Amino acid sequence: MELREYLRHDATSLAGFVAAGEVTAAELLSLARRRADDVNPALNAIVARMDDAADARAADPTLSGPFAGVPFLIKDLAQEYRGYPTSFGSRSLSRHVATEHSAVVRRFLDAGLVIFGKTNTPEFGAKGVTEPELWGPARNPWHTDHTPGGSSGGSGAAVAAGIVPAAGANDGGGSIRIPAACNGLVGLKPTRGLAPFGPVTGEPKFGMAVQGVVSRTVRDAAALYDAIVGATDGSVYPTPVPPTPFATVIGSPPAPLRIGYSTVSAINPHPHPEAIAAVEHAATVLTELGHHVEEVTPPQDDAALARDFLTIWFASLATDVEATRTLTGATDRDFEADTLALAELGRSAGVVAAMAALDEVNKHVLALAQFHRTHDLFLTPTLATPPLRVGATTTPPLLQAASRVIAKVHAGKLLARTGILDDLIEQSLGWVPYTQLANLTGRPAISVPLHWTADGLPLGVQFVGRLGADDALLALAAQLEQASPWAHRYADISV
Repeated sequence: MELREYLRHDATSLAGFVAAGEVTAAELLSLARRRADDVNPALNAIVARMDDAADARAADPTLSGPFAGVPFLIKDLAQEYRGYPTSFGSRSLSRHVATEHSAVVRRFLDAGLVIFGKTNTPEFGAKGVTEPELWGPARNPWHTDHTPGGSSGGSGAAVAAGIVPAAGANDGGGSIRIPAACNGLVGLKPTRGLAPFGPVTGEPKFGMAVQGVVSRTVRDAAALYDAIVGATDGSVYPTPVPPTPFATVIGSPPAPLRIGYSTVSAINPHPHPEAIAAVEHAATVLTELGHHVEEVTPPQDDAALARDFLTIWFASLATDVEATRTLTGATDRDFEADTLALAELGRSAGVVAAMAALDEVNKHVLALAQFHRTHDLFLTPTLATPPLRVGATTTPPLLQAASRVIAKVHAGKLLARTGILDDLIEQSLGWVPYTQLANLTGRPAISVPLHWTADGLPLGVQFVGRLGADDALLALAAQLEQASPWAHRYADISV
């Protein structure tokens, strides 16, 4: 197989070629590495290679599973691979070697995937862009001056550039869907509990974070989720797996759906015209497919939701930082200034603020449930603006220095009185105000690449479904993919 042919195929096709004996796992691995060598210097998508482990798997004659022999990358955050560090994008963990595979990585391996590297992520996954100090910024293959999003930005960039047809990702506030939207990919954030965390950690962020993938095609997404979903012995509650495999569900178009759409956001009252155009185009395509589409008032108060989301996130980040100090002996020098400041906000707010925010989650759940009594899906832009330029959200050096001092003297309460939380909502979530709803409520949501801007940058649209409606979201995505194909597109960059 030639490299150009490799770039044209998704993981399902490549697995078929291996099964038919038309290509070997070692040959596919060689092609993936060749593509990585060609484009990763410009993208910084892959931050760690695992060549020895990959070579051994590719040479294993007993390798089996639905994706046997297909090259794959995992995210360098919460997707631990035994014998290799998982840095979480942080210097504090860059030398901490995993002693066992995470549950989701074990399922990737059971599916026959050949994992040969780890992808770039912001420190502790705490940003919607991927620009960690440890590894440097990842870049968007469609335009390298722009971000591939975050926190699964390295995975998104690698898939969009054709290094691999799909890659591991996870999502605590949009971290699958944002990179999918920035890179022209499919990104499903599954129902809470459907894809497993563990065994080292339980559900991070009080269940807001979930495991998953980004891919170029819907059929790859469906089959990969078929391979990883389901409870483990360490699951805290059972999450029913749909009775029909996702790969089967997408074979038939969904019955006509009632879809409500909105671009309104209190966080960003003026979404970019391209974000509005993305939703309007999606509404047109959906109507042509026979679905009932209407503009609606958003079911949630997204400004209140953002405050609750960040309060919970900062409390969790404070815990992560302290746990890392205990585990590795890390000092302040081993963390980024922004991380220390946000963790200090979480620490100083105290347990009462975090628990109050968790209590508010029920209001957001009920508001979305009320919406879903009359509508099957909620449609929004995935992003309120096209992908940002790299460095657009970087904190100036003087403020970074001040953040370190504030964290050191535990002046978080003083910092909170400055109104910084409102500033963080606007700065951090202003360009991605639509994605946190699904995380806070545990509902599934998918981003699909129906729109490219006039400048040639992807800008996806998001559908949010009822609890457990992952199969309906994938079925609709497959129908949209057939009506408005995107899978043939990849960023044809070279260096």
